[in-house]
Amino acid sequence: MIKSSEPISMAEAKEIIQAQNQEEEKIKNVNIFLKKFSKLSTEKAKTLKKEIVELNIIKIKNRHIAKIIDILPEDSDDLKKIFVGEDISLDQNESSNILNVVKKHK
Repeated sequence: MIKSSEPISMAEAKEIIQAQNQEEEKIKNVNIFLKKFSKLSTEKAKTLKKEIVELNIIKIKNRHIAKIIDILPEDSDDLKKIFVGEDISLDQNESSNILNVVKKHK
């Protein structure tokens, strides 16, 4: 039963999955996927998340932060792709602050 729902990065999901019973085929497949595509360790992902939150950009929600951690955008065009289809636009200062934080964690 799902009690709550919160967006998390692949690195955070990897930590949760590793605590599960590895005998189930679905969990094994998810674990393989996460190991293959997750770019950061759980600790680095948590640190990056904390630093993005500390930027106090109200427009950015947890789902955006999770995608930033997963994608690790290199430029403002990559960053804008995270917000496609939403009524959110970051100004140049906000974009550069996020990209500077991401660059520190690559």
